[in-house]
Amino acid sequence: MAGRKAKRRVVGVLLGGRSAEREVSLNTGAAVLAALRRLGHRVTAIDAGGDLPRALARRGVDVAFIALHGRGGEDGTVQGLLECLGIPYTGSGVLASALAMDKKQSKWIFRAHGLPTPEFEVFARGGRRPRLGRLALPVVVKPICEGSSVGVKVAHTPRELETAVKAAFRYDPEAIAEAFVPGRDLTVGVLGDEALAVVEMRPRSGFYDFRDKYENGRTEYLVPAPLTSRQTARTRALALAAHRALGCRGASRVDFRLDGRGRPHLLEVNTIPGMTATSLLPKSAAAVGIGFDELVGRILAGARLDGERKDARP
Repeated sequence: MAGRKAKRRVVGVLLGGRSAEREVSLNTGAAVLAALRRLGHRVTAIDAGGDLPRALARRGVDVAFIALHGRGGEDGTVQGLLECLGIPYTGSGVLASALAMDKKQSKWIFRAHGLPTPEFEVFARGGRRPRLGRLALPVVVKPICEGSSVGVKVAHTPRELETAVKAAFRYDPEAIAEAFVPGRDLTVGVLGDEALAVVEMRPRSGFYDFRDKYENGRTEYLVPAPLTSRQTARTRALALAAHRALGCRGASRVDFRLDGRGRPHLLEVNTIPGMTATSLLPKSAAAVGIGFDELVGRILAGARLDGERKDARP
């Protein structure tokens, strides 16, 4: 109405949740909340539990900024709920989120698109005793649907393989064993349709695990990664190709191992990257001149429903 100030949208930051990555999500959510407030948005924090639909209605949320990690937040389920409620949300849609979270399915898609990814085998809880067929030790064992290196172990012997698979089954009914690629840990942020800077992680432990990701001082970060121009271009191109192959949108982070011959091997795509003090997407963005608040603002600007054009909302 003329002369009346338009109501500002309420941005609901969904955080916490009930996955194994709850604490990381709380930290991501706190950082996002602070940035959105600095940007002048009207925001509310919602710990995503079983009463999430009521909480969204009670708080009058117009758009959701998803800061959830892992099962229940990154796997397409909360995205499906928001679709049903007609609330636009940040990040990838239902299908892309589900595919990226499932390491087995995403591997098949990478292969179908000709993207280089390590060989793998899958084991099911209650199935055959975990023994490798075409793969040789060592292997990296992971739960099929967890992130942040939760439940990830390197197995060098048959006994370690059994132990690692059993540990992965605590998080998921399936475990994936992936050929171990000796080399360097790299990651690339993707924002919209642009691959950002390549970041190299050099953990003190020698293997980039959960503690190395989230404890200050355990990992050295090189931004941008000290690569040749050809290696940089190749890694960034593969990151964007993986993002597109899964149908992702908004921001993602794509992880690689660079082997001794300088070839990047695609590991996985994270559709809701961490936004904590040690997180990699903000480092990747900062290296190309995108500060934290701008990054958060651009992610929010891309919020929408599946099938809705990016420019369809005011």
